[in-house]
Amino acid sequence: VPALATEPRFAQRLRQCLQEERLLDGRYGLQRVPGGRVAVPVLPEKLSQLCLPAEMPCELLGIQDPVPSRAARRRSPAQRLREELRRLLGAGWSGELERDVPHAWQRHGDLVLLSEDSFRAEPWERLGSALWETVASALGARRVARRGRVMPDGMRSPRVTLLLGEHGWVEHVDNGIRYTFDVTKCMFSPGNITEKLRVASLPCSGEVLVDLYAGIGYFTLPFLVHAGAAFVHACEWNSHAVEALHRSLVLNGVRDRCHIHSGDSRQLQLRDVADRVNLGLIPSSEEGWPVACRVLKKDTGGVLHIHHNVETRPAPALPQSTVLLAERGSPEAASPAGEAQHQAEHGGEETLEARLRPEWQRWAEGTATRIQGLLAELHGRPWRSSILHIQPVKSYAPHVHHLVLDLECRPVLP
Repeated sequence: VPALATEPRFAQRLRQCLQEERLLDGRYGLQRVPGGRVAVPVLPEKLSQLCLPAEMPCELLGIQDPVPSRAARRRSPAQRLREELRRLLGAGWSGELERDVPHAWQRHGDLVLLSEDSFRAEPWERLGSALWETVASALGARRVARRGRVMPDGMRSPRVTLLLGEHGWVEHVDNGIRYTFDVTKCMFSPGNITEKLRVASLPCSGEVLVDLYAGIGYFTLPFLVHAGAAFVHACEWNSHAVEALHRSLVLNGVRDRCHIHSGDSRQLQLRDVADRVNLGLIPSSEEGWPVACRVLKKDTGGVLHIHHNVETRPAPALPQSTVLLAERGSPEAASPAGEAQHQAEHGGEETLEARLRPEWQRWAEGTATRIQGLLAELHGRPWRSSILHIQPVKSYAPHVHHLVLDLECRPVLP
């Protein structure tokens, strides 16, 4: 940022002079620089108009990391972005272009990830790198990328274009866990945060877990870092996600407690190893059910966490207090003891959410029956399946909810 450096006694007078001449860059405040001087920021496009009194000694210099002014600190990032873009476009600014400016974005460290409909109008494209440098500066970032539609390649690969910067590798800290991934190759789903927190609270000490759709480690890492799983077999067929998962395991110091099975989890050769299986695939994890049954310990069984998108008819209006309780879930459901009490109060298998949405309960009961049949067929003896919990994760689409069924599966002893 260009600035004029002067002696401290002239700083305020210089600032006032620049402000009156509309040459002051109000984004930044006064800043001390080497030599005991004070720097006053100047608008870059106004440098040619500088004409200062001779008795005010000044030197033009550039400030690498300017300090934002108090007024700038009070503005929201979205406001700063619009002001910077108006300054960049000058007379070319219009309401049509303003509609192209995003109100929200994802931030991953020093990289901001814009939505796919950001800056699509042709005038933006003509600005080239100047646009992305302005966006980065306004949002306090060094790199900028833009999302596209998810590719229909079976791996949910993102179409992401890196607009400013040399690489797309970022680090994201979530619940004390460090995830690293390349935003141009892998997706990060912030909408799953409730399920990641719930997984982190599960009592998995000493257990062996199989994560059939590990991705970059959304659930593998919480199971290892917080839930205390003794060992995780993580299955993933996207090579970019496998690389990201490997790096994240190292970052979190749990690489020795995880084996990555690279390839199609339907071809997994493991059998009779798991106390718990995570099937974190939507819209349906049904293709993984036979594999999940095979990897469960045949003598003791275990718990399956089955993800699925369930369509729900619009529910009748309920009192506000009931709706809030249903959306948040009962506090007791976060712990095994509380869940047992909750089941005892509400008929053993129902949760509050399932009672409000009977489609969820019907899906859970149908899934439990089918899994029980798969296990009986596989092992040649009866098994029982019990619904422990039905967890809503997020709304996936109108009247469609992403759910997780915790299903306990045990062999029937002679």
